Amino acid sequence: MALWKETPTPAAAGTATPPTAISPERNVPEPTSTAAATLRRPKERVEGGESIIAANLTIEGKIEGTGNVRIAGRFKGDVRIDGNFNIEPGAHLTGQVLAAVVVVGGELQGNIESAKRLDVLEGGIIVGDVKAGSITVAAGSRMRGHVEFGWDEDKVSKIDLPRAGDGK
Repeated sequence: MALWKETPTPAAAGTATPPTAISPERNVPEPTSTAAATLRRPKERVEGGESIIAANLTIEGKIEGTGNVRIAGRFKGDVRIDGNFNIEPGAHLTGQVLAAVVVVGGELQGNIESAKRLDVLEGGIIVGDVKAGSITVAAGSRMRGHVEFGWDEDKVSKIDLPRAGDGK
């Protein structure tokens, strides 16, 4: 396969050669038969897809970006994504989490910040503080830390909360 743009030559009379198409992203001829094209064509990048850290992996670092992330192994570091974050049963995360929807089936040692929704599944463990729009907690889950849910920051400042010593 050539790495430059080739101009197909007309086939001699009586011989059948499969037509070729030029790939727009690489200027490389690709066969037009579906089986061969499927094998050679690069996979398209899916925006907002799901990334998985497998059960047999241990990773240390930072996760940032868009899309959904599912952890089945061990991860040490902060997670900041514009999407959903799922800690599978048996998985372990040590770090801070900032995501739209967080599902904890494994163990999280760290804080969850500004999630729209948090679901703690049976067997899920959280050791850290949580701020979320709504929380669902299953029987058999455990948590140690400070929890705030259902508060909209705009509404909190407008409500006149009684203060100690005010007599309200």
